Amino acid sequence: MTDSIGLLPDSTRLGRTALTVGDESAVVDFYRDVVGLEERSRDGPTTLGVDDTPLLESRHEADAAPRPRDATGLFHNAFRVPTRAALGDALARIRDGWELTGASDHGVSEALYCTDPEGNGVEIYRDRPREDWPHDDDGTFQIGSWPLDLESLAAAANDDPAATAPAGTVLGHVHLEVSSLERAREFYADTLGFDVMDAAPSALFLAAGGYHHHLGLNTWHRRSTPTTANHRGLAWFELVVPSSDALETVRRRLEVGGVSVADRDEGFEIADPDGITIRLVAEP
Repeated sequence: MTDSIGLLPDSTRLGRTALTVGDESAVVDFYRDVVGLEERSRDGPTTLGVDDTPLLESRHEADAAPRPRDATGLFHNAFRVPTRAALGDALARIRDGWELTGASDHGVSEALYCTDPEGNGVEIYRDRPREDWPHDDDGTFQIGSWPLDLESLAAAANDDPAATAPAGTVLGHVHLEVSSLERAREFYADTLGFDVMDAAPSALFLAAGGYHHHLGLNTWHRRSTPTTANHRGLAWFELVVPSSDALETVRRRLEVGGVSVADRDEGFEIADPDGITIRLVAEP
């Protein structure tokens, strides 16, 4: 993998994700008390994060309608914690104040799942060491789904489980519900420049720099209606590239591919074939 015009730079990462919400107080309480993010600012959209790193924006729109059942959009935002103990602490917070909806061993990672007060999916996970990630003979990763030993994970928690996510917690990946994997693959891989890391008949996992996935795509629920700004749910997510030169290279690639690019103060904004908004910025 290289930093040529054909691929995203290896160090490309997720930055922030933004949600349009109706009941901001309930949503902010959930991401603070259950996920463990710290409330950073209510000057404009409420921002939550870890230390000096913003990870989530809550954008209150009282008149926003619930996302239609057949609409594309967010499957889950995935927050990666740095250690198994931190994941055990997250399990303790969920058990104490919320409802766990799923838990899986994905081979490359261990993951907990829940849903925020407005129905947005949330994953909290920790990666196994990269050298232990299972892969096929062709080099693609085996991102499976096996039962997770919750009692072993609970035993790994700190003696006094932390109320907040630790330093090093990041937005590890975003998983989207799309209307067509073929169109999504053309956009995110062929045009934007992600590498395909694993593929299945109804799901696709893409990344930069050899990560198991920065982006998940699926058609499991056969969503067909494009997402709009008038609904609650994902407003946008952010990709961060290493420099302004890299940002300009990505912009040229998109324009050559016929993608409409809208300038923003920090970078630019695009939309995928389902109307899902992606913001691209350079490392500060």
